[in-house]
Amino acid sequence: MSTLPSSTMTRACAVIALAALAGLCACSSSSTVEKPVVDTGLDRMERLALNANRCWFKSKDPVFAAYSLAPELSSYSGRPRFLLVPRGHPEARPLLVVEGQSGSSEVAIYGPLTGESSVAPRVQSDLARWRTGRDSCSA
Repeated sequence: MSTLPSSTMTRACAVIALAALAGLCACSSSSTVEKPVVDTGLDRMERLALNANRCWFKSKDPVFAAYSLAPELSSYSGRPRFLLVPRGHPEARPLLVVEGQSGSSEVAIYGPLTGESSVAPRVQSDLARWRTGRDSCSA
């Protein structure tokens, strides 16, 4: 048994607890550990999809009148993408795929429309411009 009065012991425990708490607070506030940023490509692909929707579809561009945009940005594969499909047939096989890749600034473009002379050059030039950060609809 201790020979110290109960109130002195309570005070001593309180002082020790406050000191420990102050030590923990000092450790946590002085050393901020930043979590590493993982580039999933989602932000980039979201911006590209928004630009494509605005410039190709909302503007009623005749080059894209036969197609619809089908975004698939929530990808568990680390490859967010958007598709061009035949207008009115969202379940149809994609005619164009624009796909980002986790950890890379590269954007893959593939599908049957990449060989069409009316669409391919426009897609290539627009995506190249948008990837540089310019969001304008025309060069």
